[in-house]
Amino acid sequence: MSHIKHLKKDPILKPIIEKQNTITLTEQKPIYLHLCYAIMGQQLSTTVAEIIRVRFHELFKKKVPTPQDILAVPFMELKKIGLSASKTNYMLNVCDFFIENKLTDAKLHKMDDEALMEFLTSIKGVGKWTVEMVMMFAMGRENVFPSNDLGIQQQMKKLYKIRKTDKKEILLAMETIAEQWAPYRTYACMYLWNDK
Repeated sequence: MSHIKHLKKDPILKPIIEKQNTITLTEQKPIYLHLCYAIMGQQLSTTVAEIIRVRFHELFKKKVPTPQDILAVPFMELKKIGLSASKTNYMLNVCDFFIENKLTDAKLHKMDDEALMEFLTSIKGVGKWTVEMVMMFAMGRENVFPSNDLGIQQQMKKLYKIRKTDKKEILLAMETIAEQWAPYRTYACMYLWNDK
């Protein structure tokens, strides 16, 4: 795997990679659903997010819901699975956006990272972090660096001994370190997340 050879040049990342199984990126379909999952998981632990996701699928008798199916569920029914009113609205915004723009996964895969980020963050409630999670976990994009992710920040501050206290300076230090990982920054982040 070319990403392993490249990332092992980083002496701090090398032992982290060596004690883990090789990470492979996969594409998950459909993208609108993974945007909804990312919204559900905002500021929640993975365990709680998974519980909400299971309840969400129970609303549709385990079948993969279309944006139209999601929009057809009464607002209070969606809230009952554990979503806040704002998260419920954001998910509905995603479904509306995909229907209005006649979006398909194929259309989105044709966009480069920058265009995709600009396009999807135009949906109210979809921020940079949400799109980054979808690009990494659903679209298999290899060079995404979610610098605002708390887990990545904590790991990098600890492992790379980032002593700065100013948020901008911390992010700048992280970006500088992550530059050496390009074009495989997604993999580097995944190894960092998995490192216990």
